[in-house]
Amino acid sequence: MKRVLLAAALALTASTAGTVAHAYVRTPTPEPSETSMPETSPAPEETSTMPEVSPSPGEVSPGATATPSGPGCSAMESELSGIADKPVATALSQVTELSTFSAAVKKAGLEENLNSAKDITVFAPDNKAFDAIPKEARDKVMADKEKLVKAINYHVVEGKKEPADLSGATLKTLQGGELTVKGSGENLTINGAKIVCGGIHTSNAVVYVVDKVLMPQ
Repeated sequence: MKRVLLAAALALTASTAGTVAHAYVRTPTPEPSETSMPETSPAPEETSTMPEVSPSPGEVSPGATATPSGPGCSAMESELSGIADKPVATALSQVTELSTFSAAVKKAGLEENLNSAKDITVFAPDNKAFDAIPKEARDKVMADKEKLVKAINYHVVEGKKEPADLSGATLKTLQGGELTVKGSGENLTINGAKIVCGGIHTSNAVVYVVDKVLMPQ
């Protein structure tokens, strides 16, 4: 009887040990798989484009210049459009209607002086103005450099004078004399000479084409 009980006890002990051992066997937990974060597209760059603002009516953009005006401008239009960036003596030489005045500037030796001047206004007689002077008198002045220099300088004043600056003005010339402006708008006269085309801009001057040669007193 004792043997039976002993055998049963041993069997129970073995069974319990197996159960306990089994209870303590841990099934390995699988490592969490590495997952890639979804790629996120960068936010679109914020662009701020300022709308172009057009000048208000009547407002002139910086650097802009007035369009030449006068009854004779249309005849010179194609030549005037190419002289805005040139110094004045060089510009005058490229306008057919001013070829005689340009020749007088060169003969007087004033081409470099006018080109290097900072800001001036030139009243340039057109070819018809010179043709109106008797040839003998014209040739006499052209042959006398001293008189020619004075005559040319009488057509030049300091500062860039726009049409609005001329009305009623008295201008002192480089020669030392004065020019009197009368009238207004497109009906201005300079010592009695009418403006054929005014407000012509070169790189260093404003030019007014006039219909008479201005002679100092």
